[in-house]
Amino acid sequence: MPLNTAQNPFELSSYEDIRENFLIFYASRDESGRMWCPDCRVVEDLVERTFARADGPSALIIYVGQKPEWKTEANNFRAAPWCIQSIPTVVKLQDGKEIGRLVEGDIINGPGLEEFVEPVVPPASL
Repeated sequence: MPLNTAQNPFELSSYEDIRENFLIFYASRDESGRMWCPDCRVVEDLVERTFARADGPSALIIYVGQKPEWKTEANNFRAAPWCIQSIPTVVKLQDGKEIGRLVEGDIINGPGLEEFVEPVVPPASL
């Protein structure tokens, strides 16, 4: 399934607002299209390969802001319900509730992203 991008991420207020199975929290892109966070850039290709497959689960990319926005405690995504403390973060949802998350190095190390997304059945297969 294609990766979707939140058009107005700061308007999202709860997990119930989201129809995708996964949320991917990334650093925002600069004028050149590059994310300012090096860890986000490292996992970007893996995330793209995992979620862009025709049989892949649905995912929504949420850009948390430029570095100064992200570093402030007032950033919307640091507070409930998101509680994002590090980026990149991948959150798994089921029935509008968080059931798991991978943060930074866990996305590419250990069992990693591909195993993390495996149990979710794409909506078209139901």
